Amino acid sequence: MYIEEIVKDIQLENDKLECKAKLNRDDIVGWLKSIAGFANAAGGDFYIGVEDKTNKLIGFDRVSADNERNYFNNQVNEHLVPRPQMQISFIRYEIKGKERFVIQIRILESVVKPVILKYKNIPSIFMRRDGFTNGATYEEIIEMSVKSKNTQYDILTSDVQYEESKFKQLRAFYAEHNNGKQLSEKALQSMGFYNEKGMLANGALLFDDDYQEKKTEVQCSVFSGFNKGSERIVTINRFQGNLISVINYMVEFVTQRMNHSMVKLGNGRRNIDAYPKRALFEGIVNAVAHRDYFLDGTQIQVDMFKDRLEISSPGGFYRGEKLGKTYDLSGIISKRRNELIASVLVSCNVMEAAGTGFDKIIEEYAGEDETHRPYIYSTSDHFTLVLPDLTYAEGIEDDNLPVLAFAPVPNGTIYDEKVLSFCYYQAHKVAEIAEYLGISDSTYLRKQILGNLEENKYLDKNKISRAVFFKTNPDMVMLN
Repeated sequence: MYIEEIVKDIQLENDKLECKAKLNRDDIVGWLKSIAGFANAAGGDFYIGVEDKTNKLIGFDRVSADNERNYFNNQVNEHLVPRPQMQISFIRYEIKGKERFVIQIRILESVVKPVILKYKNIPSIFMRRDGFTNGATYEEIIEMSVKSKNTQYDILTSDVQYEESKFKQLRAFYAEHNNGKQLSEKALQSMGFYNEKGMLANGALLFDDDYQEKKTEVQCSVFSGFNKGSERIVTINRFQGNLISVINYMVEFVTQRMNHSMVKLGNGRRNIDAYPKRALFEGIVNAVAHRDYFLDGTQIQVDMFKDRLEISSPGGFYRGEKLGKTYDLSGIISKRRNELIASVLVSCNVMEAAGTGFDKIIEEYAGEDETHRPYIYSTSDHFTLVLPDLTYAEGIEDDNLPVLAFAPVPNGTIYDEKVLSFCYYQAHKVAEIAEYLGISDSTYLRKQILGNLEENKYLDKNKISRAVFFKTNPDMVMLN
C-alpha cells in the first residue's frame, strides 16, 4: 500500500511533504532540520512510517506508533527553540487483517522565527526551499527576525485542549485574592486563555495544575556573606511547576529563611521582617509576569545574602530602556512582555493593571535610610530587583568587590582595575565611580578612564534620561 491510498487529496509533488520510514536515532539532525525548516518557511507535512521516495507504507503497530510519537516529541522539545506549532495525529489502516498506523505531523509556519536547532550545544538555522532543507541565508535570518520580533510567547496557541478540571490551583488563588469570588469561564475567554476551538494559549499551559516543564524553573539560594564569588552557599533549591505553585514556593522559601528583629516603638516593641511581605510578594509576582519565556535553559533566581535579597528574571525590560542601577522604581517604563500571564495575575488581584507595581515596594521602604533603599538594575538579558535586609543595620555593603583578571587595556590607567571591579556586579553612574575612586568628576575621568575602557569594550554604557551608567563587560574579564 501507498500513502495516497489512505490520505485523501495528498499532493505528492508538493515541496511541503517529507516522509520517513522511521526516525533515525543515529542521525537526529537529519530529520530534525526538516521540522525546523518547515517551521521557518511556510509549514509542511511530515509522515513517519512511510518509505521515502516510493511513499510505500511501512507503518507501526499501536504500541510502536505511540513510542515513535513520544520519541519525536522528546527530541523536538530538547533540540528546537522555540518549539514549532504542530498537529500530531495517527492514521489507521489495515493490511492482511492487521491494524497499522502512520504518524502524520502537520508543522505550521512558526509565528516566532527563527526556530533554532541546537544539537551538542551548536545552534543552526534551517530553511525549506523547493523540496529541500538547507541552512538559512543571512538575509533569510534577518527577515525572519524582523517579522517575529514583536510576538509574545504566552499568546501563541498550543496544541493542548482546555479542561476546566486542570486549573484548580488557579481558581483557588483567584478566590483567595478576590474575597472568595469565583473565576468565570467568561473571564478566561475574554483574556484569551483558550480560543474558540478550546485550544489553550501557551501562557495558559503554565497555569495547569500538572505543569512540570522547565519554562517555569526557579533557583533559590542562600549565601553566608555578601556575594556569590567568595562566600559559602548555605542552601540552593530548584523548583518547577505551574506559575501559582512557583510564586508560592519563592515566597515561602524567603519567608522561612529571612531574619526578624524587635525594635522599640514608643512604649512598646514591634517585630520587623527583613523583607516587608508586600514588597517581597510584589517583587516575585513581577519577576514571573515579566520573565522572557522564550529563553529556554534559564531560571528566575532568588538569592539571599547577608545584607540583601536579589530577585532576577530572565530577559531585560520588554521594549523599555536598558537600565544600569536605579533607585527611581516608580519612573521605570516597561511594556508587558506577557499579555496573557499579566492579565491573569491582574484578574487575581496580585498585579497592577497599569505600571510595574513597584510603587508598593517603595511604600514599604519609605522612611528608611540611604543604605536601605531598594533598587533595580537591568541588562539586555535579565533584570534584578534588590531588596535591602531591614534587620541588617549597616545596609547594603559595597566594599566586597570581585577580584578580576583581564588583559591590559590599551592606553590604560592605574584606575582600570578598580573601575572594572566596582562596575562588575552593578552598573554605576559617573558620579558614583568618581566618589569610589576618590577623584573628581572630570574630563579626565570621563574620557581617559571611562571613555577608553568603553572604546576597548571593557565597559558597556547605557543611558536613562540624562544619567549615564557603566557596567563591566563580563566577556572581557575573568573572576579570580
